[in-house]
Amino acid sequence: MKAVTICQPYPRLIMIGVKHAENRTWSTRYRGPLAIHAGKSRLYLVDDDETEAIESGGPLVFGAVVALCTLAGCVHVSQIHCGMLDEQFPQLRDRAHCYGPFCWVLTDVRRLVTPLPWRGAQGLFDIPDDVLGAVDLEAPR
Repeated sequence: MKAVTICQPYPRLIMIGVKHAENRTWSTRYRGPLAIHAGKSRLYLVDDDETEAIESGGPLVFGAVVALCTLAGCVHVSQIHCGMLDEQFPQLRDRAHCYGPFCWVLTDVRRLVTPLPWRGAQGLFDIPDDVLGAVDLEAPR
């Protein structure tokens, strides 16, 4: 399965259904199943991110696969901001967390019951299907 590393707190926001698009400087033609890997970096954390995560259900996870989803589209942010995709991707209508220049539209997000420690990588990378086939997933939200 393809995977992408994302720095916290964004994997958590994807898992709780607040963030529906991942911002990238590059486009991809890939569509399909995607593993969300929470990177080890703390670069994007602000003071209360870790406290907020703990208060709302658990600590932030680093260096592990935390969710599986579907990469449903890869669109330029201008298409979102002008409303061009409101019918196709209604979850993006509020434009929250859509900064681009390319927004990877994520759907069908399911958390892993237990995060899977894994080394991340730049770009899209592969995790063997048999490894991810053995994980337990939470019920869809």
